[in-house]
Amino acid sequence: MTKAIILGLLFSLSSFCSTTPQSSVEKPNILFIMLDDLGKEWISCYGAEDIKTPNIDALAAGGMMFNNAYSMPSCTPSRTTVLTGKYPWRTGWTSHWDVPRWGVAYFDWKLKENSTFASLMRDNGYSTCAVGKWQINDFRLEPHVLKKHGFDDWAMWTGCETGNEKVSASRNYSPYINTPAEGSKVYKDEFIADVCTDYLIKYMRQHKDKAMCLYYPMPLPHPPLMATPDEPKVKTRIAKHRALVRYIDKTVGQIVNTLEELKIRDRTIIIFSTDNGTIPGITGTVNGLPVRGEKGRKSERGVCAPFIVNCPGLVPAGIKTDAIADFSDLLPTFIELAGGQIPEDLIIDGKSFAPLILGDKNYVPREWIMSIGESAGQITKDGVRNKDAFGKRVIRDKQYKVWVSNKKTIDRLHDLKIDPREKTNFLNSKLPEHKLALKKFQAIVDSLPDKDAHRAYTPRATNPWDMKLKTTKSPKAIK
Repeated sequence: MTKAIILGLLFSLSSFCSTTPQSSVEKPNILFIMLDDLGKEWISCYGAEDIKTPNIDALAAGGMMFNNAYSMPSCTPSRTTVLTGKYPWRTGWTSHWDVPRWGVAYFDWKLKENSTFASLMRDNGYSTCAVGKWQINDFRLEPHVLKKHGFDDWAMWTGCETGNEKVSASRNYSPYINTPAEGSKVYKDEFIADVCTDYLIKYMRQHKDKAMCLYYPMPLPHPPLMATPDEPKVKTRIAKHRALVRYIDKTVGQIVNTLEELKIRDRTIIIFSTDNGTIPGITGTVNGLPVRGEKGRKSERGVCAPFIVNCPGLVPAGIKTDAIADFSDLLPTFIELAGGQIPEDLIIDGKSFAPLILGDKNYVPREWIMSIGESAGQITKDGVRNKDAFGKRVIRDKQYKVWVSNKKTIDRLHDLKIDPREKTNFLNSKLPEHKLALKKFQAIVDSLPDKDAHRAYTPRATNPWDMKLKTTKSPKAIK
C-alpha cells in the first residue's frame, strides 16, 4: 500500500508541477542530514531564541516536525544505530569507540549483523553516496570500506588518525578527506562543510535521473569550535558556536536550492536530525529559560533530537507530530519508501514511520523508544568491551520515561507531559497512572537480555596506533 501511495503521488506531482519532462525514476530520493552535537535549543523552529535558522525552519514549515524523536546519547552509538536499524545493545556499540584514534575494533562489513541501509538501498536499485564524518572504520587499513558498506561514492573525513595527526587532526579547515578516486588527502585551506557539500552536489548533478540515497553526517558544529568562512572574526566560544550553526543552516539552504535547480525537489525526501545534544558548556535559550547542552547524557536535552521530514506534495506541510520515533526506525523507513522489503534473516529493532510522513491516518505509531550509550569502551584480553555488561538506558512512550540502571533496574520515572525537564521522580508514587506506567516499562525491561552484545569484528594484525591488546581468542569474529 505504501509503495503504491508513493508511486502514485510521485507520478501525479511530476505531471502536475512541471512542464519539463521528468525522469522516469519512480522511486523517491532520500537525503538524510545528521548534524554533529546540536540540540533543539539551537534550531529556531524548535523555539531557539539565540539563533535564527531560516532554511531549517523552512523544512519544518513545509513538512513534518517531530517533537519526540530519539538519537543515542553520543557519536558512534548513534551512527551504528542509523546504519543498521539495531539498538546498540544488539550491535555491541553501547559505548563510543573512535576507530581511527584507538584502533583494534571496527565496524566490520563482513558480518551479516552489520548490514547497512546503504547496502539494502543499493540492492533496491538506488545510487548511494555519503559525505561527512564516519569514524567507525580506519581508511588506512580499508580505503574502500564504504563501498563494502553499500556506498557507491563518498567524501569522508578520516577522523584523527593516531600516528598521522599532523595531517588528519585538522577537522574543519584543511580537512583530511577520503574519496574513492583520490584516497585520503588534505584539502588545503578549504572548509570541511564546503568540501563535503560540493562533493554531494556534484554527485546529485551526475545522478539526478536515478533514484538516490544520500547520507550527510555533517561534521558540524562539533568542537573544536572555530570561526567560519562567513564569520572569520568571531572570538568567543559561544560566538563561534553560533557562527557554525548559521553555516549549517546556509548549507541546508544550498542543498535544497540545488534540488530545486535540478527539478528533483518534489521527489526528494529530506530527513534532518542530529546525532546527540549540544556539548556541555554551550547554553541556549528556549521560552526565556536557559537550556544547557547535555551531549552524552540521557536527559531529553541529550537525546530528544530535532527531527524534520520534508518533501513538497508528498509529506504533509506544517505538521507537528508527537508520535515517537528513534534512530533505529530510519533503516526500515528508507526501505519501505524504496518499495523494498527487509530480508527475513535480518534482525532489526526499528519500525518504519513511512506511513506517518505520507499522511496515512491509519498509521499505528511505536509504543516505546529507547536511547542507550555510554562513554568510551575499554580494552580487555578479549578485545574491546563496553563498561557495563548491561548498559544504562532510557525508555519512553509519548508521556512517561524511565531511566534503567546497569543493574537492569528502573531508577527513575518521569512524566514528560508535565515535567519535560525531568525534575520529579515518580518512581515511588502511589498514583494508579504512575503504577500502571511503571508496570508497562518493567515488562519492557524484563524482555531485554541480561547482557548486551559485544562489538562484533574480525581480529586482525596489530597496528602501531592500536590501544594495547593481547587477545586470547582465535582469529574469528569476536562477539
